[in-house]
Amino acid sequence: MQRENSVQSIERAMRILEELAEEEDGLGVTELSARVGLHKSTVHRILNTLLRMGYVEQNPKSEKYRLGTKLLYLGGAILDRMDIRKESHELLKQLAEEVNETVHLVIPDNDKALYIDKIDSKRTIRMYSQIGRHVPLHASAVGKAILAFSSPEYVQKVIKKGLDRYTRNTIVDPDRLIEHLKEIRAQGYAVDDEENEEGIRCVGAPVFDYTDKVIAAISISGSTVTIPPERVPELASKVVNYARTISRKMGWRAGE
Repeated sequence: MQRENSVQSIERAMRILEELAEEEDGLGVTELSARVGLHKSTVHRILNTLLRMGYVEQNPKSEKYRLGTKLLYLGGAILDRMDIRKESHELLKQLAEEVNETVHLVIPDNDKALYIDKIDSKRTIRMYSQIGRHVPLHASAVGKAILAFSSPEYVQKVIKKGLDRYTRNTIVDPDRLIEHLKEIRAQGYAVDDEENEEGIRCVGAPVFDYTDKVIAAISISGSTVTIPPERVPELASKVVNYARTISRKMGWRAGE
């Protein structure tokens, strides 16, 4: 019985951390309680433990809780073990310098894509993306690049989860998405035309491993001002070439 209670406590703590990960400005006890379906006293008790251990921190003015810096240590340890991140980091920096735009590296994570590396441009525009955050597969250049080269079963799994709308340009019709993915597969790259964020355009390409399986994607992202439609072909050529170079580092030989 004691063991069951301990496991339940861990599960509840993880649910709280996952909710906090979605809110940059933090959450109060009442809102957290409603989100995870636990009594406020239970949530408060778990938060106190996490606070003491450094996994969450509290804003003294708003009294809201947010993720603590201790989690960076755990996340960093995982990222350091990712071969693809190690193999691609310098190339991503080189690409970002060439195009003077933000460059991302993501991997598929269930029905979403997970940012595992990001090189910011020298421009002042702030990108919402952040290492450790998720991005929808159907509404991002990196996500669509992954989907286009994934199995039909995986695509259907993502569709069944629901195609949420983020902007007026988001593709939410399953049939239209499937046709769009065929176009991406044919041309070798994907474009996010303000489908995830208003005013942001991205160009992405898939990364493959030695089995010819898509394992990641990279993208060039910027404002619609710095990446107008006429610049897309140039950036597409670059992002595809860099994605192929990273793929070869991961053992891919199909391109030869």
